[in-house]
Amino acid sequence: MPAGRAETKTADDAGLDTDLVEAINQVFALFRLNYHNQYYAAWSEAQQLGQVKRLWLEALGHFSSDLILMGARRAIEGSEYLPTLNRMLASCSEALGELGLPTASAAYEEACLAPSPKAEATWTHPIAYLAGRDAGWYLLANHQRSEAWPTFQTHYNQWLRRALAGETLTIPERKAISATREEDAMSMDERKEALSALKEQLGF
Repeated sequence: MPAGRAETKTADDAGLDTDLVEAINQVFALFRLNYHNQYYAAWSEAQQLGQVKRLWLEALGHFSSDLILMGARRAIEGSEYLPTLNRMLASCSEALGELGLPTASAAYEEACLAPSPKAEATWTHPIAYLAGRDAGWYLLANHQRSEAWPTFQTHYNQWLRRALAGETLTIPERKAISATREEDAMSMDERKEALSALKEQLGF
């Protein structure tokens, strides 16, 4: 449909992630199907709709595409009226809350402030640790938010997608790793014997 193509192009012009653009287009398609009369009464002109989509892209950009679609479905199921942007923001946050998940922004702050060793810190949810680990603790500690946030958000969204698919996220057991290293470590006597053997081989 020509109008649909124009809407997609307008969303793409916002210069944001293509997955988010597609998610917003799907959200508005769902709204059009479920709130036909209200939809056209609110956004009767293509130019106006394009501006609205840009606004929604900017406001919802910190959520993943999967979560945006989940939020839209929740909003549709919970009201017979066309959802506002404020309602969509709340719906996406509520979806995270029900799953016990922090928002990407909250997880970022937690990852930046967590003490070392990171695996032994107290985390509100493993997703904050996992996203921080994959983004890189050095990046989070030594770079401005403007530089570190996009990388962190990418990893957060990847883990979020897995959580939404039903995967249980966990933090690796640091104690188990430490125990293995202790078992592999040489005792002082063993080190002395190995050093003596090495000296013999080298003729010292």
